[in-house]
Amino acid sequence: MDNIEWLFFDVGSTFVSEEKPFLHRLHEIAEAVNEPFEVIQDKVLLLYKEKKKGERLLIQEYGIERPRWRSEDEELFPESYECLERLSKKYKIGVIANQLPGTADRLEKHGVLKFIDLVIASAEEGLEKPDRRIFELALSRANCKPENAVMIGDRVDNDIIPAKKMGMKTVRVKQGMWKYWEVSNEDEQADYEVDDLSEVLELFDKKM
Repeated sequence: MDNIEWLFFDVGSTFVSEEKPFLHRLHEIAEAVNEPFEVIQDKVLLLYKEKKKGERLLIQEYGIERPRWRSEDEELFPESYECLERLSKKYKIGVIANQLPGTADRLEKHGVLKFIDLVIASAEEGLEKPDRRIFELALSRANCKPENAVMIGDRVDNDIIPAKKMGMKTVRVKQGMWKYWEVSNEDEQADYEVDDLSEVLELFDKKM
């Protein structure tokens, strides 16, 4: 970690909590299929433990319309503001995320856009993680070599595996439903695993 210049963050379940819109979606699925919420929640949890996006598969299985994702219900994790504020004094901060349109506006509303130097979001770029090209685009715009960058995110498949293949360092934040992903091989193993952004701050504070 000695030559790191850029820290790239995912958004959802990394520094923004998606718990409220996620639970809202599960309640709407349960209502649409006339099942108890607890039954839907248990099914989704089991699917995530199998490394599958549970609510998406249930929506397909039941053949129902996908409930709208209520991004307005997203909120910063308590430690996110301080983490981004402090790390931005030492490192360049970027975002590489699969997001609905308007990512920068939402980050502005959360009060953290001022700490972020570059936002690369799927809706605006027409590329989605784990596509290698979205990482290449971010590094190109940042004028940063892979070995001088870190990818920090919650998903093994979308964040850790592709970033490692690029030659970036990786930090897995075990928050949200993807925390249940059990690492099964070296490709899936991040350089560091943490439980929240306070531990990310602690990790990089050592270099400051």
